[in-house]
Amino acid sequence: MTTILVFAGGDPPPPWVVSDLPRPDLVVAADGGHDHAVALGYAVDVLVGDLDSLRGEPSSHVVTERHPTDKEATDLELALELVTREWPERVVVVGGGGGRLDHELATASLIASPRWAGIDELDWVTGRGRAHVVRGHREVHSDIGTVVTLLPCGGDVTGVHTTGLRWELRGETLLQGSTRGVSNVAISPVVDIRVGEGTLLAIFPAQPSSPKGIAGSSAR
Repeated sequence: MTTILVFAGGDPPPPWVVSDLPRPDLVVAADGGHDHAVALGYAVDVLVGDLDSLRGEPSSHVVTERHPTDKEATDLELALELVTREWPERVVVVGGGGGRLDHELATASLIASPRWAGIDELDWVTGRGRAHVVRGHREVHSDIGTVVTLLPCGGDVTGVHTTGLRWELRGETLLQGSTRGVSNVAISPVVDIRVGEGTLLAIFPAQPSSPKGIAGSSAR
């Protein structure tokens, strides 16, 4: 399985995320995400963006794909476009969850885009929690008692089946703009989610006493 970590800009992710990240085959940084990756001990392979937020000097081995400041996409979007050329099976976006509200909402919408449907597992982890893109089927590991929100993205999601949640869904529809999937609770260490049509974000807000990452997630 080809696994790529994509470090986004914005507020730096907390140190605890490192223990929960998978071992990458490639590390990509979106502009200022380079500094976050280095601070967490990762050697960046590819740097992409307009580089207006970059503070540290990239190592000589880093491949840089520079874009003009007057671009029509965020640095993170450019980074995701780049990693799709590698046909990865798993992509984890790290950071990008703090600072401006518009950036955070844009990131949530971006990772759920159908443009990345060819990626088997696409996840997002920040200091505020983690989110897993669900198309078809995902199994996600988590602590019992953890809050889980299932959020429809890009339209209604039909045929939703869950196992391992306090309030199970049995072939039901989650409507775009509905809050029905908010604040469910994991009652099993493995939460199984299946959808017929559409895309869900399975969101696990961070719990201060026991922050958990995404190392155990899987898709089939």
